[in-house]
Amino acid sequence: MSERNSFFSAGGDAGRYETSSGSYSRKRRIRGRAGLRDMVRETSLSVRDLICPMFIAENAADAGPVASMPGVVRHRLDDLEREIEQVAARRIPAVLLFGIPSHKDAQGSGAYDSNGVIPAAIRRIKASREDLIVVADVCLCEYTDHGHCGIVREDHIDNDETLPLLAKAAVAYADAGADVVAPSAMMDGQVAAIRSALDANGRHETAILSYAVKYASALYGPFRDAAACAPKFGDRRSHQMDPANVREALAEAEADVAEGADLLMVKPAGAYLDVIAAVRQRCPQVPLAAYQVSGEYSMIKAAAANGWIDERRVVIETLTAIKRAGADIIITYFAKDAAEYLHS
Repeated sequence: MSERNSFFSAGGDAGRYETSSGSYSRKRRIRGRAGLRDMVRETSLSVRDLICPMFIAENAADAGPVASMPGVVRHRLDDLEREIEQVAARRIPAVLLFGIPSHKDAQGSGAYDSNGVIPAAIRRIKASREDLIVVADVCLCEYTDHGHCGIVREDHIDNDETLPLLAKAAVAYADAGADVVAPSAMMDGQVAAIRSALDANGRHETAILSYAVKYASALYGPFRDAAACAPKFGDRRSHQMDPANVREALAEAEADVAEGADLLMVKPAGAYLDVIAAVRQRCPQVPLAAYQVSGEYSMIKAAAANGWIDERRVVIETLTAIKRAGADIIITYFAKDAAEYLHS
């Protein structure tokens, strides 16, 4: 009897099928019952893995729903306590803050103003929920009138002139009570500059979550709408990474660890699962975050609104995939919804 024929032949034992190489196992036996599926699940997704991003508007007139991100809003400072209670009630352990200042200039001075929108938000959050971990994004793009991540000189961003301003912003956020600062400008040497400034100002316990691997992705469009930080000219390919590269990602991650990063990040997440896995393998000693970005969020929302997908299942599936790839922490605009799904 050929191998093909023997495979389909039960013979006298309906529970045992034979091939030329012997019997084969029935993997479906452990898939047929929900309890068994749970017991043998290889990747565990938990609410404790999630960080909830938040947009904070200094001017109340700038607050409100973000059209390109259904369900996401720019919060007023006066509304923060209510939102934080919702996050805490879902047992989400951390938030990531982005500011929309009332004033912008060429130097992005609102980013490092000790009385600016993010320091004010941090103080309010810590007064309301001291145990909630507050992560503050460190970049100039939301605060510059040109929308770029650093100081612009002629037709390029001046890397070294930008570093002291990023460091000042990190210190301002740490002084306000931030537990973690997250430099996202992709300036060379930014982690070292920030670590040095934090330590010089007595902020030895403030951790750095580095956007070590941040790609020049087309998936950031809705975020730029939400944070009002689209570049007025040019683009960010001079400092964000080429989506075609992974060896460069490993070099970036290793450089940031050497400079003092306590945690690393890959951004975006869904289209870069291979990069998450590669960074996890290369830097196993450092906790790894991945950012499910605005475009990923909005595409899922749009498809669900059209009835093309089951939003709940897709959210859990995509987050599980990010965790399976090697991320310890997931930043996602679905954090509150995912927490409810997981609790239920």
